Amino acid sequence: MNIVFAISEVEELVKTGGLADVGKALPLALKSPEHTVSVFMPYYRAIAEQFLLSEACSSQTLFAESKVYHYAVRQLNWHGIDVYFIDYPEYFDREGLYNSSYEAYNDNGERFSFFCGAVLSAIQALGITPDIIHCHDWHTAMLPFLMRSDRSGYFSNTRSVFTIHNAAFQGVHRIEEIPYLRHHPAIFEQVHGGYINFLQSAIECADKITTVSPNYASELLTDLGSHGLHDRLMQRSNDLSGILNGCDYSQWDPMTDPYIPAHFNPDDVTGKAECKQALQRKSSLPAEPDVPVFGMVCRLTEQKGFGYLIPILDRLIRHKLQLVIIGTGDPRVCQDLGEFAEQHPQQFSFINGFSTEHAHLIEAGADFFLMPSQFEPCGLNQMYSLAYGTVPVVRAVGGLKDTVLDPEYAPDTATGFVFDQPSGEALLSCIRRALLAYYECPVAFRAMQQRGMHTRFTWQAAAEQYLALYQSIE
Repeated sequence: MNIVFAISEVEELVKTGGLADVGKALPLALKSPEHTVSVFMPYYRAIAEQFLLSEACSSQTLFAESKVYHYAVRQLNWHGIDVYFIDYPEYFDREGLYNSSYEAYNDNGERFSFFCGAVLSAIQALGITPDIIHCHDWHTAMLPFLMRSDRSGYFSNTRSVFTIHNAAFQGVHRIEEIPYLRHHPAIFEQVHGGYINFLQSAIECADKITTVSPNYASELLTDLGSHGLHDRLMQRSNDLSGILNGCDYSQWDPMTDPYIPAHFNPDDVTGKAECKQALQRKSSLPAEPDVPVFGMVCRLTEQKGFGYLIPILDRLIRHKLQLVIIGTGDPRVCQDLGEFAEQHPQQFSFINGFSTEHAHLIEAGADFFLMPSQFEPCGLNQMYSLAYGTVPVVRAVGGLKDTVLDPEYAPDTATGFVFDQPSGEALLSCIRRALLAYYECPVAFRAMQQRGMHTRFTWQAAAEQYLALYQSIE
């Protein structure tokens, strides 16, 4: 098959979140002698500063009702895959990908609608004949609509797959603010009250819809889980499937990780104690080997469960434990965590920022990893944690429910601690169960760590499911 990915970020090239991990890992897992894979993404300033790339074809031109777009297509051979960049400086030569100083660019709807059209134009200019165009999240959600409008033309034999990575981000924009789409003869079928919902358009127009875990696919068929799109998704439920993301174990392996001071494996975890000591030292916490450390690395947003965690911090800190949180995001969350850290410097460390080294050290050195998310389409940190013998404490949502087993429901196969209710009380109760296991049942706790370290969620398994899906489309 000839498979084209359209995506807004790819890890190693440019990244703001987990979407980029998929943008790297899935194309690499799909690439084989039998299948050709190429990737299309914007030529952001961050890319231009890394690579001086030549043009892959002659300059291209697109037209809208009031605008002419002259753009270039640049090419990079990356891990044996051709990555093509849409170079239109007016839209992509900016400081951030989607926002500046935590404020979204007000022309994002126009920027990424143009990107979708430019991808289709560039594919034709390059002479690529894709069997599948696989689109990801709202940034590429207008591609299925544009492809459907071209069913009798160049893309008549091409099918579209659209993956929802997070239904909370839907790309809702006023059609008056999108010159690229306003001229399209069929666009007003997608407009409601003057607004267009990109995600909704992709749900209606894509040949197949996927999301990043089986449980999240089920949640998308509910009003709460879909953030209001459940009626549309119910109509397409036969075309919706959940395929669990994989984990890149070449980057997250305690036996080879270059960012940690000691290596360890499931049969010999002695190096984990050295990593714990290094984590406590780097986080300015007392080096107490017998006190459990809870770690958390994430964006500081309500989605990640801070509405549950912050109200219970006073009671949580009464227990014999240490807590390390690293991340950036909502200024209010940062302020609350910073103030609490100042009041409890012996037990709580908050780092307002991010470094790869510190993130790896938390995964390797902590005893538990907190993910009390409001919703979590898949989640990757719980997979990293399992690989490092760092027991996850998670809420039973999305991919967290698919990947972490609680001893109350799976006593012989448990790998972590899971709570259901969206409340601070439920989180506190779950953490107390984890503490009880750590202090009172060390043999069972060690067995839980070991099971987690033997657990694997591979991208190859995900790629096989995607290939089967691609091949099933008529």
